[in-house]
Amino acid sequence: MKAAEIYRNTAAHVNRFIWSRRMQRVKMAALGQHTNDGWIARIMIYFLLSVLAYLYLQPLFYIVSTMFKNLNDLLDPTVKWIPRTIDLENLRTAWLGLNYPEAFMNTITIALACSVIQVFICAMTGYALAKLPFPGKGIVTFLIMLTFLVPPQIIIIPLYVVYSKLGLLNTPLVFIIPAFLGQGIRSALFIIIFRQFFKTQPATLEEAAKLDGASSGRLFFKIMLPLARSACLVVFLFSFIWYWNMYYEPSMFLQNDYLPLSISLNRLDEVLTGLPKGYVDAVLGSNPVSEAPKMAAAFLIIFPPLLVYVFLQRWFVEGIERTGLVE
Repeated sequence: MKAAEIYRNTAAHVNRFIWSRRMQRVKMAALGQHTNDGWIARIMIYFLLSVLAYLYLQPLFYIVSTMFKNLNDLLDPTVKWIPRTIDLENLRTAWLGLNYPEAFMNTITIALACSVIQVFICAMTGYALAKLPFPGKGIVTFLIMLTFLVPPQIIIIPLYVVYSKLGLLNTPLVFIIPAFLGQGIRSALFIIIFRQFFKTQPATLEEAAKLDGASSGRLFFKIMLPLARSACLVVFLFSFIWYWNMYYEPSMFLQNDYLPLSISLNRLDEVLTGLPKGYVDAVLGSNPVSEAPKMAAAFLIIFPPLLVYVFLQRWFVEGIERTGLVE
């Protein structure tokens, strides 16, 4: 009798110990040793990331879905995401309506030339503000910050008058010349990025180069600029995307002779319907006939920069981390 009770008590203790160990393992697996280690936290993180990804990608899904719909699918309320038939005629219509080859070349010329120029000009300016002593450095930095705070709408009329007198309207020079002078789109932000990057570089590099007889220019091009590859990539991509997507400045400086994709997209309704845009907006409103070609045109416009980002995203993220933009 006594031996049986001892056995039962021992078995009960062993079972409680085993279940407690199992519960500890389950608890550790569910909650984790830290806050984000357990599977409950991971499920919540994946759920939130999935919701955010859907919110960001839903417009792209809508564009891709709509551009393959014919008129019957557009008017049918039961067809939401997946069209009954794939209509490639919308892409052809958008291609012709945008005059895509010419508009693409105009846009890539402006975006690529201005981006490359901004990288070198802003890098040199940022290096001078970070490393070179000269009188009035604080005032120059303040004025650069001021150009970042001034809206472009304030200076657009004086710029238009100047470009008109110089005969630069309807040419890419209205964007290339300001970029060469350090006054391109968001140049102040790029100068600040380079300035902060060069300030983090150790002074021993400059001292060693100067002991070897290197001048400031050689020090910049041979040592500092190669070290700033990550910052150059970040600035190039930001600048390229902003020049690619800009609409306000081209609508003022570029008219009928040199149209980028943004202006061509704005005039697509007029091209497709043969009616003035103001009439289309006022009378027709959202025209279902041109809805699918407009989505196809939007896809043709966003596809090139999207492709660039897909190939450069790893270096882009590393560049943002190294330049301190995430702080």
